[in-house]
Amino acid sequence: MTIGIIGAGMIGSTLTRRLTELGHEVRVANSRAPDTLGELAEETGATPVWAEEVPKGADLIIVTIPEANVPDLPDGLLGDVPDEVPVVDTGNYYPRERDGRIGPIEEGMPESRWVEQQLGRPVIKAFNNIYFESLRDNGRPAGADDRIALPVAGDDEEAKAAVCDLIDELGFDSVDAGGLGESWRQQPGTQVYTTDLDAEGVREALAEASPERPAGFTATDDSPGTFTDPA
Repeated sequence: MTIGIIGAGMIGSTLTRRLTELGHEVRVANSRAPDTLGELAEETGATPVWAEEVPKGADLIIVTIPEANVPDLPDGLLGDVPDEVPVVDTGNYYPRERDGRIGPIEEGMPESRWVEQQLGRPVIKAFNNIYFESLRDNGRPAGADDRIALPVAGDDEEAKAAVCDLIDELGFDSVDAGGLGESWRQQPGTQVYTTDLDAEGVREALAEASPERPAGFTATDDSPGTFTDPA
């Protein structure tokens, strides 16, 4: 497949490495310029591009940038992308460490529903609950006893199935986490977040989740701070 990745942080760069290892053609953009991705491109064979070029000819698009930066993406970025191309949101809302207050999310809107509105395009929520080192190192063959499972939420069943297939290729099981309206079950602070559970464990964790945001994941009057000094 041709896969476009918007964002080259921990998850974006890890997915670039893993997906090129699997033989996919990857085009990747960051918030700066293609020439700042030279080292990643040399290592992986991925093609660094401007964000506007990521969607061109892509079979699947991954958006993996800080939540607060989503509204800053170029207008109409995904406007010409065919409806059948899945768009994956890997993002998480960290109000105290990075993003500051985003009103609709604070009021209870699932994070990826808000991202979907900013993009003007349906999204699939995936890869948000796994630490980048686990994504990099812990893929296993299908059927392995220690295979980690990832929750996948979204309203388009075909798009969700395509993302699940990619997750399987990367060495992980997938668990259908319901529609995007249920994606709060895999947000930061829930039982499935960064826990590296198997499929049954993921199902149990999703069922135990509460829609109430934990206090540590809500904004304060001083937000944002930093990851070393949250506010």
